[in-house]
Amino acid sequence: MIHIELTREDAWPEDAWEQRALAAARAAIGRTPHGDLLTTEAHVEVSVRLTSDDEVQGLNRQYRDKDRPTNVLSFPMVQSDLIDTVSQNSDDGEVLLGDIVLAYGVCAREAAERNITPADHFTHLVVHGCLHLLGYDHMTDDEGDAMEQIERDALADLGIADPYLIRED
Repeated sequence: MIHIELTREDAWPEDAWEQRALAAARAAIGRTPHGDLLTTEAHVEVSVRLTSDDEVQGLNRQYRDKDRPTNVLSFPMVQSDLIDTVSQNSDDGEVLLGDIVLAYGVCAREAAERNITPADHFTHLVVHGCLHLLGYDHMTDDEGDAMEQIERDALADLGIADPYLIRED
């Protein structure tokens, strides 16, 4: 069972963010070998924080030595090689997979530049963030291609167009 713990700063308009995040997390996890987390007895939690560009810039500077805001940051709480066993060996049946933090200004600008809805872009970024929590990365071309394909498939499951298509508008 997947649970989303969502906090939203005032910069983010009201919307069904928690439901969107839950659907995105389920789609992302379901497209990976960790899909059994969706049916496990354990309660798997993902924390999603919707905040300002300033807060994300501070986190990006502190944890990644990059002094600029970015669209999404992910902070895994479980080593990727232990994910499959941690849900079976949890003392209390709860597993905190990790935290995803999104910056409103960056996300809104990117959505406008790509001519997509903020909700669809948000969903893509939560899928992307969940994959990072599961140990996926895009440090090499092969890793990036594999991660992007999972994102495409997960978003297609949700009725969202391929975010990596080059659009000529």
